[in-house]
Amino acid sequence: MEKITKEVYLKWYEDMLFWRKFEDKLAAVYIQQKVRGFLHLYNGQEAVLAGALHAMDLNKDRMITAYRNHVQPIGMGVDPKKVMAELYGKVTGTSKGMGGSMHIFSKEHRFYGGHGIVGGQIPLGAGLAFADKYFKRDSVTLCYMGDGAVRQGSLHESFNLAMLWQLPVVFVCENNGYAMGTSVARTSHST
Repeated sequence: MEKITKEVYLKWYEDMLFWRKFEDKLAAVYIQQKVRGFLHLYNGQEAVLAGALHAMDLNKDRMITAYRNHVQPIGMGVDPKKVMAELYGKVTGTSKGMGGSMHIFSKEHRFYGGHGIVGGQIPLGAGLAFADKYFKRDSVTLCYMGDGAVRQGSLHESFNLAMLWQLPVVFVCENNGYAMGTSVARTSHST
């Protein structure tokens, strides 16, 4: 991992600004009904991704995430035009236009997609890490989730197995205060 210098911070800022503008453009075309289906934006969470990408070896590490997944593949090296094409439903998209907003995928860039089921990516992230350990690959899987996924049973099972088997996985929880679109206050009790 390279030292964090002023130049690195400026690169992160440049990336975060590009990602924000990308998402803002998506919001605009969504309102114009040029993009169909659901659209869950990543606005406000860009710094988490910038820091995580800095810690990754993009030549071998993998990433899997939930449905706020438009800019992560770009950070992993996927051409932004391919991501945008996917959202427009074009065959030149990352999933041939069939996945849409919530199912972006790039095996070439080790981005194993977004998933429409809250928390559905967590056991898959542990599974990717299990494969790395089993095949003795020197790589790590970053598994992103939102705070809504914390209330899923599969999270606890995946955490337990990851610790029990010492899997090379980093679980990243981004607390944006919403579970898909439901506030935390409506889905859990705070003591």
